[in-house]
Amino acid sequence: MQRDHQKLKEDILRQLYTRLRKIEVDFSEIDRASFRKKIEPIFNSVLKENRGFLLSPQEQEEILEEVISEILGLGPIEKLLKDPEVLEIMVNGPNQIYVERKGKIELTGITFKNTEHLLHFIERILSPLGRRVTEFEPYIDARLKDGSRVNIVRSPVSSIGPILTIRKFSHKRLSIDELILLGTLNESIAEFLKACVICRLNILISGGTSSGKTTILNALASFIPQDERVITIEDTLELCLLNRHTIPLEARPPSIEGKGEITIRDLLKNALHMRPDRIIVGEVRFDEVLDMLQAMNVGHQGSMTTLHANSSLEALDRLELLALMGGLNISSEVARRQVISAIDLIVHMVRYPDGSRRISQISEVLKTKELLLQDIFVLKEDSCGKLVLEFTGKIPSFYPRFKEKANFFCEEFERSK
Repeated sequence: MQRDHQKLKEDILRQLYTRLRKIEVDFSEIDRASFRKKIEPIFNSVLKENRGFLLSPQEQEEILEEVISEILGLGPIEKLLKDPEVLEIMVNGPNQIYVERKGKIELTGITFKNTEHLLHFIERILSPLGRRVTEFEPYIDARLKDGSRVNIVRSPVSSIGPILTIRKFSHKRLSIDELILLGTLNESIAEFLKACVICRLNILISGGTSSGKTTILNALASFIPQDERVITIEDTLELCLLNRHTIPLEARPPSIEGKGEITIRDLLKNALHMRPDRIIVGEVRFDEVLDMLQAMNVGHQGSMTTLHANSSLEALDRLELLALMGGLNISSEVARRQVISAIDLIVHMVRYPDGSRRISQISEVLKTKELLLQDIFVLKEDSCGKLVLEFTGKIPSFYPRFKEKANFFCEEFERSK
């Protein structure tokens, strides 16, 4: 009986698609609400012709939504895109789809019909952008209309079929108070970081993939005084600054002809001519590092950026390496000096197995000849087994600037002096 019921649903879907092929609609222009109104009479007509079995209102709604998603959306994964709890969608070929919810990765029961079905929706993502993924260019970065980041990989690079990874764009930005409630940091650390921002320290936020780097960057940027001109530079616009005088700039990939590319480095060079008080780069990955360090060293104090790294010290090593890859014939010693003089503070983020994201370390970059750090706060277990950021007792060299510019006062610092 269950099998017959499922067969009825499939028959209704097939009949509905057959009739929809006969209607004249510009699917590139019509929105979901208008399309739904147009196809509901056709759907009701098909249901009347199949009265042998009754479908519940929920089943009817599921069929209708599936058809709309198939024609206007991204098919089977459309409902995942609408689910606010889903942060990332990972399609590993047509038969395996994972999602990230609340920091944990889980397998869904959703699948595509076959490889061609999945490729159809990949083409739907890329067509409005004028881009393609082929056997000769088998991987590509793109984004959806809502700002969600997309990475696509296909054969011959992938042997299991097309791989589609979507990191959803969050329109909600967590405030510092919300991060305190989530346990990412505590009130005293928030006050310390606020003082660091107001005192115009150059801050690097490091951490692994999905550790909360951009979230913390956005929260710290909210401490920037309203009378400062801030330029943000990103691959894909994710930062949402509340400052009155914010100029967002976004990089652009090359067109299908390989022309028109605008890199983070291009935008950084141009930003220096735009009279910024601070420059915020969403993430440094390549040769733009040297330009970022130069900007920090020539009058744009208080700038911030993020970097992938497994520790604070590794972040400094990576900065030096990336600076050497910048195309200029500079020595390792020169690159190291640029890193040491530019970066004042490193905030390191860690994502834990339970899905929580925390600041695990806040360190000062010592102004010496070598890459050396002095930990100011370190995440440790207290007597109750709870993770807390503890003050190490070491006074940062920039502490006197707190009283001068931020009226910052910390009892622990004062007791340690």
